[in-house]
Amino acid sequence: MKVFRGFKHPGIAPACALTIGNFDGVHRGHQAMLALLRSEAQQRGVPSCVLTFEPHPRDYFAKANHKPDLAPARIGTLRDKLIDLARSGVDQAVVLPFNARLAAQAPQAFIDDVLVHGLGAKYILVGDDFRFGAKRAGDYAMLDAAGDVRTDGTGFDVARMNSYEVHNLRVSSSAVRDALAQGRMGDATRLLGRPYRISGHVVHGRKLGRVLGFPTLNLRFSHWKPAASGIFVVKVYGLGKHVDDALPGVANLGVRPSLDPDDVNGGRVLLETHCLDWPASMWPDEGYGKIVRVELLHKLHGELKYDGLEALTTGIAKDCDDARAWLASNPAAQTAATQSVLIQPAQPQPIQARI
Repeated sequence: MKVFRGFKHPGIAPACALTIGNFDGVHRGHQAMLALLRSEAQQRGVPSCVLTFEPHPRDYFAKANHKPDLAPARIGTLRDKLIDLARSGVDQAVVLPFNARLAAQAPQAFIDDVLVHGLGAKYILVGDDFRFGAKRAGDYAMLDAAGDVRTDGTGFDVARMNSYEVHNLRVSSSAVRDALAQGRMGDATRLLGRPYRISGHVVHGRKLGRVLGFPTLNLRFSHWKPAASGIFVVKVYGLGKHVDDALPGVANLGVRPSLDPDDVNGGRVLLETHCLDWPASMWPDEGYGKIVRVELLHKLHGELKYDGLEALTTGIAKDCDDARAWLASNPAAQTAATQSVLIQPAQPQPIQARI
């Protein structure tokens, strides 16, 4: 999959079948939409394309209006979103910076500048609640009419996809956020079609974990407000000899209230994972810089603030014991973590960034 920051790049396809959205989490509703998009693109002989935004528009308006509480909790990082789009068989992804200029752009100008002349859209698929342009003034009816009236050969077809449901539950990013916030990891798995996961490069921390006897792999979560937080039973991929090798672990996702907020990571949200069975062939320092994927299977409890390192060490040891006990009583998790039920799964494609 080719990835572009903005649409003014020579490598962008001159025509495409397009869908537009934030795609936070790339849940089963998104996957169904992407399957339909691929089919329509194939019929038209053009590549499939996803237009998405960074930051999330609601993040932008929350910051612009000095109301951080209005920002949505983020399900996934941009890296994970692009990985999931590639796994869904998308040919091209365009990440459009959401800024003051885009926020003020009139709906018709967005159609002309971005969809028609920027991306060459021949087919546009949107969700049933799609809105666009300044003050969200554009809607499906306007987009549909705009595609029909063109006489210069730049017309496009427009389709709208209704809500996707699983067990009578509407699949949406909001539903996934609710499940993660409440620690209902099984429900999150059903909505996402896979276990909830976070991936990234292992970064340096204070290395306090190895002093306490529990070395950790640290991944930065780029958004300040993750949808999930707390202590989790996890599976870690990327450290074994094979891509599917999984290591059991226990992880803390959050701000680590027991530690100094002025640590090397500047108080940022981290996913700190301790592998219960560290590879015998790998020294702890060999994890730095590796790209790993951590699947969150079960929430043990929320983040806790401990009074001192001794209490922290005792708490971590108990979490490890509880994680082992949960894994022993849930043998299906040993294999379920590796499975995905993406709608019409496609062969994963390499991501080629154009930034």
